[in-house]
Amino acid sequence: MERFSASVHFDQRLWRQDIRGSIAHARMLARQGILEKEEAERLIQGLEQVGRELEDGSLALDPALEDIHTNVEWRLAEIVGPLAGKLHTGRSRNDQVATDLLLWMREQVPLVRGALLELRQVLVDRAEREIDIILPGYTHLQRAQPVRLSHHWLAHYEALSRDDQRFHDAQRRMCFAPLGAGALAGSTLPLDREGVARELGFDAPSRNSLDSVAARDAALELLAALSILMIHLSRISEELVLWSSTEFGFIEMDEAFATGSSLMPQKKNPDVPELVRGKAGRVVGALVSLLVTLKGLPLSYNRDMQEDKEPLFDAVDTATSCLEILAAAVRTLRVNALAMGTAASDPMLLATDLAEHLVRQGLAFREAHQVVGRVVVHALEAGLPLSKLSRDTLRSFDPSLDIDPASFFSPERSLEARAMVGGPARETVEQALESARAELQATRAELR
Repeated sequence: MERFSASVHFDQRLWRQDIRGSIAHARMLARQGILEKEEAERLIQGLEQVGRELEDGSLALDPALEDIHTNVEWRLAEIVGPLAGKLHTGRSRNDQVATDLLLWMREQVPLVRGALLELRQVLVDRAEREIDIILPGYTHLQRAQPVRLSHHWLAHYEALSRDDQRFHDAQRRMCFAPLGAGALAGSTLPLDREGVARELGFDAPSRNSLDSVAARDAALELLAALSILMIHLSRISEELVLWSSTEFGFIEMDEAFATGSSLMPQKKNPDVPELVRGKAGRVVGALVSLLVTLKGLPLSYNRDMQEDKEPLFDAVDTATSCLEILAAAVRTLRVNALAMGTAASDPMLLATDLAEHLVRQGLAFREAHQVVGRVVVHALEAGLPLSKLSRDTLRSFDPSLDIDPASFFSPERSLEARAMVGGPARETVEQALESARAELQATRAELR
């Protein structure tokens, strides 16, 4: 039973939050006259000693004591004697655990955002350098229309920026301190919950004692934000895997982030993006695990909720490590601008431009689409790119197609014609870069 129910092997990482919350609780008990000032000072000194021993590793945790909270309490009793028993006055393990977990999450969110900031910065740095590189944009994994590589990097930047906003928003709802809610119904003692909340950095005490010990939606929200982030990292990774293949040849991963085959000496495998792609399922699984754990629980606290920590801890660790390694991999990869440009130079990618030219001449888009469809079929049957069709041939499909094919079917012309907000024209990409730099600067200042 001890082995089955023990949690100290994973909840020991909450020891800093446990010591911090206990010190705040001891101070409050003294302020309220529940403890003598000298008693609180001895408890605080003892807790600080326990913290030092945990920090330097000299305190061996006992699995038979079940969790980190009991281990801290027992060691405190060895230091200060029976006085340690007074520390638990006015609190339960239920509100203690809920407070520790919220404190831990509040500390982790800025760390995750910091790692996310660095990957966003890498994408902006590459976008600034590679604004003149053109590659095909894809739908259905088929070449669709030409775009700037910088526009592509910034597309991923936008998704990651929304992730940052989700983490920022999630932290705003980690602002109510559960401590003082007791097991589920508070205490008859004159506790100062507001003072404890302020000392621990919360905005206010939690508003309902039952909810205080039963709620784990802050953990769910953090796991949801981490899961969405990992899906975005997985999509970036999938492109890196595809782009580094011989079939694409768009990029080459740095040797530090790729491996060779154990059998085939010519292979260079994109291990980092493959691992990130695989770990996305692990984080999504953590979210599903906690969702299913909580879905059938009545109010208030149930022991099932011990299962909240392992998936949460693992998800935070996994996502943070993926952000760090992917930032380094993207920063150091080499782009094959020639391969990208060659793939984007197919005039077929500008068939939509041809239809929009007809729209500007007064045709309805559906009619223009049909006309250009016939032009494309003719070019395919003749074995010619659109740019090699003669002016007369184009006019034979519609008089409005009186254009110079060589100049019209230019990726650069097509890009510069797409100067609307959010488009891939150089001017709009430069504006997007300016906005991104300002956002990164603001986020960096906020996290400093």
